[in-house]
Amino acid sequence: MKFKKIFLTFCVTLLVIVPLFSVFFRDGLILDMAGIHLDSPLSEKVTVKENYLRVDKNQNNIADPLDIVNAAREEAGNRTLYKSIYYEGGYPPDSEGVCTDVIWRGMAGANINLKDLMDRDIYNHTSLYPRVERNPDPNIDFRRVPNQNVFFQRFTESLTTELIPNNPENLAEWQPGDIVIYLEGTDHAGIVSDKRTKDGIPYLIHNTPPFASEIKLTSYKKPIVGHYRWKY
Repeated sequence: MKFKKIFLTFCVTLLVIVPLFSVFFRDGLILDMAGIHLDSPLSEKVTVKENYLRVDKNQNNIADPLDIVNAAREEAGNRTLYKSIYYEGGYPPDSEGVCTDVIWRGMAGANINLKDLMDRDIYNHTSLYPRVERNPDPNIDFRRVPNQNVFFQRFTESLTTELIPNNPENLAEWQPGDIVIYLEGTDHAGIVSDKRTKDGIPYLIHNTPPFASEIKLTSYKKPIVGHYRWKY
């Protein structure tokens, strides 16, 4: 009888702790990766202005920044498998990829061919790109985070890398389609979503093991070294 009470107490404790852990661990990272997006019950409402560009160069009646978000979100919806290998021709199959593949696939949604643009600039300015080592390889160069970072530094608008929770003015600087780069620890990249938490924190669409997902930007704890916006 005593053992049964202990076992029941343990089970009840698990039923309480596991959901709470899922909600609060790294801002709900576990639930977000499972596609369940919940706001913290302790958060307060913060209104953030949507000031992304409404340009529609591909004339599909959707703003180009949202085209980028929608294409990137397909990666999360499809649970694109994280797989880092070398591909002849450069492009991995649709069912697999890494973080940088979210970037070029997202940009392709707005008819921006990142590979062609990067290949051309790497060929013309090889010494600027740290992961090329003066020997350009179109099969892989455009899929390396440091190379993407150099390209975006050269050809896009550089924005704040500071994210201040509960600050509407700062949060408004993070808009859909923006590109985020991390170089401390593991090189990483992602695209800012059009989705926000109740307290204004934007979501990030990215791919880390085991698959692509959409998580709160604050869930990824490495320092942001680059925040870029395409010059539409």
